[in-house]
Amino acid sequence: MSDHLPPPPVTAPPPAPAVDLWDAVDDLCAWLDANRPVEGREGLLLRILKLSEEVGEVAEAVIGATGQNPRKGTTHTWDGVRSELCDVAVTALVALRTLTPDAREVFARHLARVTHRSLGAPRPDPSDG
Repeated sequence: MSDHLPPPPVTAPPPAPAVDLWDAVDDLCAWLDANRPVEGREGLLLRILKLSEEVGEVAEAVIGATGQNPRKGTTHTWDGVRSELCDVAVTALVALRTLTPDAREVFARHLARVTHRSLGAPRPDPSDG
């Protein structure tokens, strides 16, 4: 008999909870509106500038995941990079929703144009979903 135990079975992670993207964006936008310290045009511009901060955090995570800073070494993981990229996407969608209540439609039309331009795919009707 061997002293080595077989590896434990590999199990898939539990599925992520079902969250409607645009309902969540609306909720986040409303929460930010209710708690913003700066109003008006300046508040709007600061919300859009938040996107630059999040992009910088992606860069920091990539540098940390690749160990490109010899003084710090490897400080991040690729899971961290993925998380930061999600923060960028959420921040961009919240900024878009701040600019227009029709963010879902604006984004769907834009995505259809980019897809068509890049892939030559037929443009889906944004009202089909």
